[in-house]
Amino acid sequence: SSGINAEYGGSNAEVMPSQWEYQVGPCEGIDMGDHLWVSRWILCRVAEEFNVVVSFDPKPKAGEWNGAGCHTNISTLKMRQDGGMAHIITAIEKMSHKQREHIEEYDPKKGEDNTRRLTGRHETASIEQFSYGVAHRGASIRIPRQCDNDGKGYFEDRRPASNCDPYSVTSRIVRTICDLD
Repeated sequence: SSGINAEYGGSNAEVMPSQWEYQVGPCEGIDMGDHLWVSRWILCRVAEEFNVVVSFDPKPKAGEWNGAGCHTNISTLKMRQDGGMAHIITAIEKMSHKQREHIEEYDPKKGEDNTRRLTGRHETASIEQFSYGVAHRGASIRIPRQCDNDGKGYFEDRRPASNCDPYSVTSRIVRTICDLD
């Protein structure tokens, strides 16, 4: 064994030609950053072997397409238990009051990179407005339809950029939903 482990959840083609995405997890938030950084390193090393260029820029080519995010799924034990939807909504409402703080942590340029991606078009929310909804791919935060049907589960923050620092994203989310700042 190499000692290098990353929780890998799958991959699929995306909107822009030659754009692919992959999923990391599921894993605990405290481990997510490690898994994402290791997976990025592995991707770059494999690409290097094939003379392929990897970009984590959220919008490497201007145009009418949605760019690349690092959609982040969030849940706590209470959110995953019966009656969890109330805890999901409470967390989302807390996040709604800290839009600017989240945007500043969701890309390494304090929101500058995400300005090109979060336009309010092409299945993205506006960087200026917070929104959420069930199965709403154009919202800042999406509650999956199955979670809404089950009344528990998780929610997806669709705002983090593909080049985000996962430790900053996790820290910002935890600080907001756990009232730590």
